[in-house]
Amino acid sequence: MDIISTYNLTLILMAAAFAFFMAWGIGANDVANAMGTSVGSKALTIKQAIIVAMIFEFAGAYLAGGEVTSTIRKGIIDSAYFIDTPELLVFGMIGSLLAAGFWLLIASYLGWPVSTTHSIIGAIVGFAAVGVSPDAVEWGKVLGIVGSWVVTPMIAGLLAYFIFISAQKLIFDSESPLDMAKRYVPFYMGLTGFVIALVTITKGLKHVGLNFTLMESIALAVGIAVVVFFLGKIMISRLRFDPAADRDMHYTNVEKVFAVLMVVTACAMAFAHGSNDVANAIGPLAAVVSIVQNGGEISSKATLAWWVLPVGAVGIVLGLAMLGKRVIATIGKGITHLTPSRGFAAELAAASTVVIASGTGLPISTTQTLVGAVLGVGMARGIAALNLGVVRNIVVSWVVTLPAGAIMSIIFFFIIKTAFGV
Repeated sequence: MDIISTYNLTLILMAAAFAFFMAWGIGANDVANAMGTSVGSKALTIKQAIIVAMIFEFAGAYLAGGEVTSTIRKGIIDSAYFIDTPELLVFGMIGSLLAAGFWLLIASYLGWPVSTTHSIIGAIVGFAAVGVSPDAVEWGKVLGIVGSWVVTPMIAGLLAYFIFISAQKLIFDSESPLDMAKRYVPFYMGLTGFVIALVTITKGLKHVGLNFTLMESIALAVGIAVVVFFLGKIMISRLRFDPAADRDMHYTNVEKVFAVLMVVTACAMAFAHGSNDVANAIGPLAAVVSIVQNGGEISSKATLAWWVLPVGAVGIVLGLAMLGKRVIATIGKGITHLTPSRGFAAELAAASTVVIASGTGLPISTTQTLVGAVLGVGMARGIAALNLGVVRNIVVSWVVTLPAGAIMSIIFFFIIKTAFGV
């Protein structure tokens, strides 16, 4: 116990600095995923995307990032093993934040879209299994996460494939794409409104203290979808295009309609992402603050100190601004050529998968979901439309994420332990 009482301020400052570093990595890597399709399809310029993401990610993280957070993310380790030695849990969490931050820095520099959730989980598993005891890790949950590598990209890919094919058949392959767009796009808008409302209600608003039952959430989302449908219908009926223009011009105009939709989905994904993934950085920080302030007592939930959420929110925004464009390029241009309609299909599929995962309790990585969705859109145009070299690098980076986080956190854990003379 004396280590915690002797070095209480030092431990909190270290945890805060490394949590900021980890949040910076989340900004550089994960947020870029939310905006990649908008930039790749030229719906937004890179500068516009960064500004939009900064606003919505910050709002999501700060407004909806959670007053109370689970001190150990997703119950990956058993805190019973640390009751007698809480300082080891503190060292481990600090080491994990540093390890995950480093791995995200490396991946972002190389333009690899990796999972920030898996980075921190790999780091926590590493220090607990090697530094404390393999029995301290809930291996069943780790296997569930590994399983999600296949399941979530597959669901998102299939959804994106069918959304894109439906738009292709109903609108682009028709005799008059513009007339068909006026008829069918309001339905896509309504569907987008429904999914986005559901993502925001389930992922964002529950942190603000607005708790709805599942039926209430669905009813509210349906209401929003109906409003969006009619607004969309009015908006599109007002668009004036030259009917004498050639077919290519019609396509361009239809894509403009999808570009507006894409920006809306990107904003909502950024908000949901900020509210959800900021916990990857502030969860371990909250654990350290809670243990230190309670004199070594480990509780399963920790009420956040007022300054913890801004650390995560500011870190995310700075990471995106400073290094986000490399991963944006990979998602937006590297995997397959995106147009607004393709990017919209990918975004909507990714958001839908997030809703499905939230409802079923499936462990999910927003990154892998979106990459899966972009692959699905590419596959709709045939395997030749995919850049298989980029896809291979992405898959390798996913497999490496858990062990990379684990190895680095083990090294940092022992360095910190030695530094404090334990």
